[in-house]
Amino acid sequence: MKKQITYSDSGVDIDKADKLVDFIGSAVKKTYSKGVLAGIGGFSAAFQLPKGYKNPLLISCTDGVGTKLKIAFTAKKHSTIGIDLVAMSINDLVTCGAKPLFFLDYFATGKLELKQAKEVIKGIIDGCKMSDCALIGGETAEMPDFYPKGEYDLSGFAVGVVDKDKIINGKNIKNGDVIIGLGSSGLHSNGFSLVRKLIKKNEWKKFSNMLLAPTKIYSRLVLELIKKFNIKGIAHITGGGLPENTPRILPKNVKAVIRKKSWPVPEIYNILKKRGNMSEKEIFRTFNMGIGMVLIVPQSQSQAILKFSNKYHKAYIIGKIEKGNQIVELI
Repeated sequence: MKKQITYSDSGVDIDKADKLVDFIGSAVKKTYSKGVLAGIGGFSAAFQLPKGYKNPLLISCTDGVGTKLKIAFTAKKHSTIGIDLVAMSINDLVTCGAKPLFFLDYFATGKLELKQAKEVIKGIIDGCKMSDCALIGGETAEMPDFYPKGEYDLSGFAVGVVDKDKIINGKNIKNGDVIIGLGSSGLHSNGFSLVRKLIKKNEWKKFSNMLLAPTKIYSRLVLELIKKFNIKGIAHITGGGLPENTPRILPKNVKAVIRKKSWPVPEIYNILKKRGNMSEKEIFRTFNMGIGMVLIVPQSQSQAILKFSNKYHKAYIIGKIEKGNQIVELI
């Protein structure tokens, strides 16, 4: 008789995937669950909009972790990469003043390694808890021969809500406003294609604490600030750095003047700059340089906002808004 071929013979282990789904289902109950009507295990998930919004707008964001994953594979450290995944979408979401509601993830690998996958999912759950966001679903894909052994890819999708008349879009930013920078944990999840060129693979384990420091999630602080103060503009500093992300929230008649020495720059940037013989212009437009998020606020409230922010994250007054043409000037 001809041998019966099963799905597992092709490299896909349905039983192992079911165990991961069971793990996710029990673990996500620890995340923010108010509003979740249906979640892990079904074909789709349902979430009820919270009350108290007069004219609610749904805000959505999607992102990945990029080639930072390569460092995690080599260092065999997977517990924080899920935080990065959540952070990249949630930090984008909150720039318009939206409260995060729910998050979905996509995890794809060649051969499912249960221990590794659980570590990644735990990180995603931690990120959701940090941002008061419900993990309500996702997709786990096992694709034999598609990814090298021990490797995987991640992407995420977040949805939030904000009242239409309370959306933050930078339109009220004016000459004289103050720029506050919220400190980063380091590289966050940008520029790793260059990082991997400057720091060789045989050094990744040595530098893993610096390179794999998880992206900070700023949503709790930002939402508290919005309740108490007049926050005119918010920029998430990702690829392109301060020079390319800050102008995205500026009106056409002003510029951002940022003082480069007004905050401490983490050591990793000095290492990269030296190894790559990088110009100041190039390193500032590639990395966040120690500032993960920018707030633009009235001068009259700047000291109070700075003091409040420092309860959550290191924060610095890094510049001011002047008349100009929608650019960043580094001085």
